[in-house]
Amino acid sequence: MPSRSDAWELLCEWTPSDALRRHGLAVEAAVAWYGEHRFGVGGGELEDWRCAGLLHDFDYERYPETHPVRGADELRRLGYPEDVVEAVLGHGDHTGVPRTSRLAKTVYACDEMTGFVIAVAYVRPNRSLDEVDVRAVRKKMKDKGFARQVPRDQLEKGALELDVPFDEHVENVIAGLKTVREQLGL
Repeated sequence: MPSRSDAWELLCEWTPSDALRRHGLAVEAAVAWYGEHRFGVGGGELEDWRCAGLLHDFDYERYPETHPVRGADELRRLGYPEDVVEAVLGHGDHTGVPRTSRLAKTVYACDEMTGFVIAVAYVRPNRSLDEVDVRAVRKKMKDKGFARQVPRDQLEKGALELDVPFDEHVENVIAGLKTVREQLGL
């Protein structure tokens, strides 16, 4: 069974850009936070959650036209558990893959939200997660010119699929991101 260390090596091998690697770290942190603090996941299962968050976009730069299907094939070839593969395949609405597991729903909910929260942090005076709260996120969501590539409906749909109130979801993602704030520069 591949480890989190193996997942990091795979991410680095397939993902040359630091920005997408940092995104993987961000989603990993938020997904792991949910696994540990919300769902009581531990041990090897928590490592699978970390791998799913870390690897959800690992094939994007290499195979953008077939992302994440090509990546899922590689994960299967390498022996990753099927729940990790399902989470990678279901992390976006464009695949049509249903999210049936808590892990898949969590990766989906954390993917765009981590990017949005980080974007909010970048425009704060000290570029710090300490300056980001639910109010700031909600305010920026109303600004259609801000981080316009982030689908606002997916931010809300992710929380809904997790059955977590939106404001609480934002707080949870911020808490998860704070666990890797140094690696993210926030």
